Amino acid sequence: MNTSPISFTIEKRIPGTLGRAGVIHTPHGDIETPAFVAVGTKGTVKSIKPEDMRDYVGNQVALANTYHLFLQPGADVIKEAGGLHAFANWQLPTMTDSGGFQVFSLGAAFGKGVTKFAKGEAAETTEKQSLNVYSKELAAEHGKLCVIDEEGVTFTSHLDGSMHRFTAERSIEIQHQIGADIIIAFDECTSPTASKEYQREAMDRTHRWAKRSILAHKQDYASLKKQGLYGVVQGGRHLDLREESARALSAMDFDGFGIGGSFTKEDLGDALRVVNEILPEDKPRHLLGIGEPEDITEGVKLGCDTFDCVAPTRIARTGTIYERTNQGHQRTNLLNSRYQRDFSKPDESCDCYVCKNYTKAYLAHLFRSQEMLGAHLASLHNLYYIVNFTKRLREEILSR
Repeated sequence: MNTSPISFTIEKRIPGTLGRAGVIHTPHGDIETPAFVAVGTKGTVKSIKPEDMRDYVGNQVALANTYHLFLQPGADVIKEAGGLHAFANWQLPTMTDSGGFQVFSLGAAFGKGVTKFAKGEAAETTEKQSLNVYSKELAAEHGKLCVIDEEGVTFTSHLDGSMHRFTAERSIEIQHQIGADIIIAFDECTSPTASKEYQREAMDRTHRWAKRSILAHKQDYASLKKQGLYGVVQGGRHLDLREESARALSAMDFDGFGIGGSFTKEDLGDALRVVNEILPEDKPRHLLGIGEPEDITEGVKLGCDTFDCVAPTRIARTGTIYERTNQGHQRTNLLNSRYQRDFSKPDESCDCYVCKNYTKAYLAHLFRSQEMLGAHLASLHNLYYIVNFTKRLREEILSR
């Protein structure tokens, strides 16, 4: 008998593909998949209220960041407040990541502009990407120190330079205190340009941390009854490593799976296909940190159920909105002078609150005059756009 607080039901499959529509059942409600997860890094989806998610955006689930909430306000504060749902007024299913991506962003990728996608050809490097070696000079550069060893990660806070340590056990403990419905095993996310040798080393370490994460989760019976645990598939852009990682994690007692790490745009599809042909079909699969429309479309066909990405609100804060054109999806920069007298809807095909009530010219005015309302309205539109784009993919599957 399955006593997990997280379960998954498949409603319909896309013939000839790995794609499916389903429902993830959580203690705080159901998530109809495919679904886009709104990212609320610090317990807030930037510039919008929790009520906006329900009334204007329509997203079913939100994700917060373990690393950032640990540093501020502190996981103990959130626990004392009654958990993330009560603290942030997030009355919907929630997720937290493990803090593993911060290993990536504070270490090999810090200050280099490296993302989860390599830009152009992902060059093999022969040097180990293990991390910045400790030095007084480096430690003085607050937030730039990150040292990985077999037991965990030592890092300095980007806020005040104080030193902290994450292990698999500590990450799970923090996520227990935060109290999200779905938590994620501690993992190491590597740079797309890391050598295959280091990708394997990091993947093997992630597998060992996965086992420790499961044990730590099972030792807290109260949390075990309320929170489901996902493992994270790694392996970079190497299909043999991805396959090996999927097999190793499939053999472990997880409630679902995240697909993480680094890709090239060209290799994403093959990597997802290899992984999702192996992962258990009766458990949900989350593509971590990737959520452009074309990536979601491909991810759905290849068996992913949920997606998260900071892009919708991040680009909104700089005056960029999603817009549907005859050529497909595009990013429209409202600071372009042509929009100062453009009195059309932000997106003619969109029926969100913003598109019903405002024009490109007004949004352009808000951004040019640096009014806070601009970021709010653009964020509402962008989140609605991506959330409902993903909902339509679900509807297309169910209508087949």
